[in-house]
Amino acid sequence: MTINPKAEKTINEIYSKVREFKRKYPMTIAWRLKAHSKLASRYIGENEKVLYAFACQNNHFSYEIFMTYVVVLTSERIILAQKRLFFGSFFKSITPDMYNDLTIKTGIIWGKLCIDTIKEVVQLSNLDKGSLPELESTITNFMLDAKKQYPDIDNK
Repeated sequence: MTINPKAEKTINEIYSKVREFKRKYPMTIAWRLKAHSKLASRYIGENEKVLYAFACQNNHFSYEIFMTYVVVLTSERIILAQKRLFFGSFFKSITPDMYNDLTIKTGIIWGKLCIDTIKEVVQLSNLDKGSLPELESTITNFMLDAKKQYPDIDNK
């Protein structure tokens, strides 16, 4: 199976951003970054641009370390992707109209980022505590700018 050049570029772009994040914040627990990046790239639309990407665990407890996700912030939405070890995958998409707010929790070693959406709370954990201010400002600034495109329902 051949991968078209645009898809290969997207895979490499996501993977390099995730590796850079992991290099910058080495205490973040993450595995199989290339496989997760490849899965995330499948869901990037033609007009979407990759703005930011990082890896984390998607779980409730810090001792659960085998649920690595790659999180990609695109020009349109937030994409969460996990390629399972043997077969299957998990994919979530958070669009700005579904986003409510963001909560940060810190522990002794790791931090947790909780993205509250209309339907659920997505918990991204086992993040290097030093990465939390960067993640918060990146996601919050993107969502504030993106939500300006949606009409204000309360004022109608």
